[in-house]
Amino acid sequence: MRLYLTALNPTDSVLDGFLPAAARLGLPVTVLTDQPAGWPPVVADVTGCDVRDARAVIDTIHHGPRPAAVLSNSDHLQTPTALAAEYLGLPGKDWRATLRCKDKRLTRRTLADAGLDTVATVSLGPDDDVAVAAALPFPAVVKPREGVASEDTYLVTDLAELTARVAEVRARRPEVSLVVEEYLAGELHTFDTLGDGSALAVTGGWHTALGPPPSFVEESLDWSPALPAPVVADLRAQLDALGAGFGACHTEFVLQEGRARLIEVNYRLIGDRMDLILAELLEVPLFEYVIRVHLGESLAAMPLPDPNTVPRHVRVEYVCAGRSGTLVAAPGAIDLQLGDARIGCRPLRKVGTTSAVTGTNRDYLAVVHAVGADPEAVAVALRSFRAAHRWDIAA
Repeated sequence: MRLYLTALNPTDSVLDGFLPAAARLGLPVTVLTDQPAGWPPVVADVTGCDVRDARAVIDTIHHGPRPAAVLSNSDHLQTPTALAAEYLGLPGKDWRATLRCKDKRLTRRTLADAGLDTVATVSLGPDDDVAVAAALPFPAVVKPREGVASEDTYLVTDLAELTARVAEVRARRPEVSLVVEEYLAGELHTFDTLGDGSALAVTGGWHTALGPPPSFVEESLDWSPALPAPVVADLRAQLDALGAGFGACHTEFVLQEGRARLIEVNYRLIGDRMDLILAELLEVPLFEYVIRVHLGESLAAMPLPDPNTVPRHVRVEYVCAGRSGTLVAAPGAIDLQLGDARIGCRPLRKVGTTSAVTGTNRDYLAVVHAVGADPEAVAVALRSFRAAHRWDIAA
């Protein structure tokens, strides 16, 4: 019996999370990927496969060892992976739910049809005239219909600015479908869950700070799981309507006049090393739990603390590239005790890499987090650490 893990790039979630977790469970792993040459040799079983095509995933698994589970932590691969799991008779996500979460227009339509929330939204296919969005309230947000990492996501103040942004995106990606929707103002939060298809547990929540507009780059997150009961009920109802109740799910929303208004639902673990930090904070084998629900185990067999009772605070900060160029100096991986807080630093870009500033999460150079007894101790430790280290970019 074997775990089949569909993936694109060798992310930290896979290398430091799922592969060690599967090893602890005594479960052999085959990574299915369309980029096998990009995986490190430490990943012993990497098989080339068109992982965006459910039929190719099914066929590849059919010719390998018997599957115990098939799962993915990639935004792009949730639907083909769910279809493969269903075809093979394995526990997995409902492919309709993965599609509703991935496709931002379907997300809005589903919630509106359920009477839970209505957001003024217009779809723009590759050949559609931007004028169809003229009746939307401005400011508005334009973004790819199936986008990730805030890529090509912009705040626009009027139709002229929208027209310019759409032209800019289409010049780079002429095939992309976009959505334009009213801007939802409010404090940005996350709602992170794990489900087995029957029960759903809240694993945490974060308060997110963004960089300056017009982009939407996440610059820092503070542990903030406490939410009013009506807000939690509202979030659960919206996830139920989408069908997102199996495996890991990362939901982003704003609090607006006492209600939760979804920004997007990422039907996988929180990313950019936040999943590893969350496991550390909760002190549970989170990646093992995700695998185990895909093996058909009940969530009741997996002890999870109430996030509101965790007696520690965490703040996560992303070091972002301020300009295009080559990263010529940066600290490596660091773990240390600094005052009353424990610091962790992990590079997200290798020294020597040349990159352009994108206004997305792809601008991250490193992720730094501090764990301490209270927010003040954590903030002091982070300020001290960042003052002592440099990330230098040469033009």
